[in-house]
Amino acid sequence: MQPTINNELPPPKDLPIITQEDMNVVLDRHTMFLRGQTGGQRAILQYKNLSYLDFYNRDLSHSDFTGSILSNADLSLGTYKSACFFACDMTNADLSHSDFSRSDLRGSYLAGANISGTNLTDADLRNGIIMEKGLKGELVNRTRTNGEGSNTILTGARLTNTNLSNARATNADFTDADLSGSKICNAHFHQSIFRGANLAHVNFTGTDLTQSNMKNAIMIGVNMTNTEQLGIQKTQIILKQTIGEEPNSQEETLEERLEEHNLWLNTAGKKGKQLDLSHHELRDTTKLNILSLTAIHATDASFWGMDLRNASMQSAMLDRSDFRDCYMEQIDLRGSSLVNAKMTRANLQAARLSPLQFEDKITGNKTICRVNLSNADLRFANLQDIDLRDALLLGADLTHANLSRADLRRANFTGAILTNTCIDDANLKNTIIDKDA
Repeated sequence: MQPTINNELPPPKDLPIITQEDMNVVLDRHTMFLRGQTGGQRAILQYKNLSYLDFYNRDLSHSDFTGSILSNADLSLGTYKSACFFACDMTNADLSHSDFSRSDLRGSYLAGANISGTNLTDADLRNGIIMEKGLKGELVNRTRTNGEGSNTILTGARLTNTNLSNARATNADFTDADLSGSKICNAHFHQSIFRGANLAHVNFTGTDLTQSNMKNAIMIGVNMTNTEQLGIQKTQIILKQTIGEEPNSQEETLEERLEEHNLWLNTAGKKGKQLDLSHHELRDTTKLNILSLTAIHATDASFWGMDLRNASMQSAMLDRSDFRDCYMEQIDLRGSSLVNAKMTRANLQAARLSPLQFEDKITGNKTICRVNLSNADLRFANLQDIDLRDALLLGADLTHANLSRADLRRANFTGAILTNTCIDDANLKNTIIDKDA
């Protein structure tokens, strides 16, 4: 680990803020620099606040962003070959489908970042420390915007189909990250952390994984040919044979059972049979999002990674089910129960999770059925524009979740974990939130 020493730097919260207009000038000059044109200038943006800026489809190869803040910045479809992002804060940044080959990402904070389809070949993701002088003149570890530390943090990052071959990521933290389909050949990931990560179909051929932690990781179809595995922690990993029963393994096919379920719904339970998919493995079920799944019973089921966009699942019993990495935009879950559900990294943008009202035709009494997400795991979930009116989220974990523009009127977040949760422009009228959350 090579520390960088800098004197008289402002604290991270006071770094100079760069506007998009000024940044565009820097970007244009860097383009000229790469072309060898007169007036070109290499982009050196050390220790600047570049949050929310647009770098889309730019070539910033050989640029230097040391110590800068790029949270929520758009770096997608860009080229950053041999660029330096040493100790940068890139929380929730979009790095998707970019080329970061041979880039220096030591000590960077990439929690919640989108790194899907990105090329990180030969990238350096090892520890990185920036030192500065303390009050007594001694050298101290400079505080990052997201706390002290030197490890590269990729918790909750989306790295699907990313190329990390030959990368150096000793001690990197990939907790809850989505690395599905990635190529990580001949890399050095000694003592790295993959707790709860999605490692489905990752190619680890020839990679050093000694002393790594893969507890609770999804490891379906992983290629571990010629990997160094001494001291790997693999407790409670998820393999295909441990997920659940196939929906078509019974005498009736899923389609036949759905027909029975629809008959049960249309006759108010007098005919047919309610669909029960509890403890089932549903990932290979096609077109589940276009079927009527109202009032199904599916506790402890695995929907992991499925396309459930626009699905109708109102009044469903889904407690303890696994929705990690699911695409659930505009899904209808009104009145459903999702107690202890696993929804890490799920995309629930514009989903409907408001209550349903039922009226007894005989007595006229009305019953309100609220969505229950108590103790659900919603870390790194995309909940933008979601309708959570009156929902119960008691003890739910929403670390790094995005609730911007969400309708949270009368929702109950008592005991919920809201660390680094984004609630920008959310409707919080009569919302119940702990004061210290």
